[in-house]
Amino acid sequence: MSEFEFTAPRAIFMPQRGYEDAYRTAYDLLVRRFPAEALSLIEPALAEDSDHRGLLTLRAWAYMLRAQLGRAEADLRALVERDPSDAWALHGLGRVLERQFRPAEALGYLRLAAVMSDDYDHQAAVYRVEQQLARES
Repeated sequence: MSEFEFTAPRAIFMPQRGYEDAYRTAYDLLVRRFPAEALSLIEPALAEDSDHRGLLTLRAWAYMLRAQLGRAEADLRALVERDPSDAWALHGLGRVLERQFRPAEALGYLRLAAVMSDDYDHQAAVYRVEQQLARES
């Protein structure tokens, strides 16, 4: 086996007993940067319960990792609409918009997330987008 070959983690082949197991396993896969494998678990679970916020959050994260920004944006907008106090969804939506070269639209979401979470990465994203907008004007 060469040093550049990756084998799929064992967790992919574990039998799933419901969307609770799918959530747990998909989260583990996303942490390890296996978004395609995570999506293969998330999609069937969402077919059972399409309103499950946790699964929608994981699917948005997987789409972000795969740079499927339109799909990520749709899921994140749905999450923000359901819960406007979800700082992670607000930040994710801002990042997705920023990555789609829509910094003016992203800034409001990023600012809200930064104020709500007081997270350094969220504050850095606000600064980065503000600087980008200042250079463009």
